[in-house]
Amino acid sequence: MHELSIASAILDAVRNEADKHPGAHVLKVGVRIGVLSGVEPEALSFGFSALVQGTTLEPLALEIEAVPRRQRCSACNLTFDVLEESLACPRCANDHTTLAGGEELDLAYLEVED
Repeated sequence: MHELSIASAILDAVRNEADKHPGAHVLKVGVRIGVLSGVEPEALSFGFSALVQGTTLEPLALEIEAVPRRQRCSACNLTFDVLEESLACPRCANDHTTLAGGEELDLAYLEVED
């Protein structure tokens, strides 16, 4: 379950940032997870909760934002979210599009209380 190692890396990043702000308490951490990243959000959330429990970071909350697959049209340069199975451009119907997003796994923000 690689989600547990990802959760651990997120907590390491939170601790590193918290060390830069003595006396502050981190309330929430937000991550962006692309649908093509291979990360299962429920497993990440479960592992994160298990790792936070009983630590000085408790009750740190994890907020997950799902990032859809995005494609870029080679004809008209439109970047669009893929909402159905078709990868064709919704503007010009071109079938030649390239992957432009959806593989992300980003630490988006920390919510900190002084």
